[in-house]
Amino acid sequence: MKSDNDTKYKVQKSDAEWREQLDPMQYQVARHAATEHAFSGKYWNHWDEGKYKCVGCGIPLFDSGTKFDAGCGWPSYFQAVNSEVIERVVDKTHGMVRVEVRCNNCGSHLGHVFEDGPEPTGERFCINSAAINFDPDKK
Repeated sequence: MKSDNDTKYKVQKSDAEWREQLDPMQYQVARHAATEHAFSGKYWNHWDEGKYKCVGCGIPLFDSGTKFDAGCGWPSYFQAVNSEVIERVVDKTHGMVRVEVRCNNCGSHLGHVFEDGPEPTGERFCINSAAINFDPDKK
């Protein structure tokens, strides 16, 4: 994961500030690229209308209209709200080559993106519930 001295992100916080802001699971996922267990996160089977925002900085990342049931146990989306909110990084951990996705505003680890999603993008953003917060649409 990035160091706290990495200045490429707009949102900069010390490790102590991240620990104070985030609960222990959010901290491990967002700041140390941990993964919550499948089917355990609060948003894997969540279907309300609204936006899913970064737990680290609050920037909108995904819209509920792009969420789908991938059967994998994590919230899955076929696209981000726009191409600038997500950073893609090659991840060679755990004996695999995957594409990690991070918040491009604060560097928080979100999950991974795979090329087995539905049309129109063919992508599946597999996101940890601990990395996002939900903001419901105002009716």
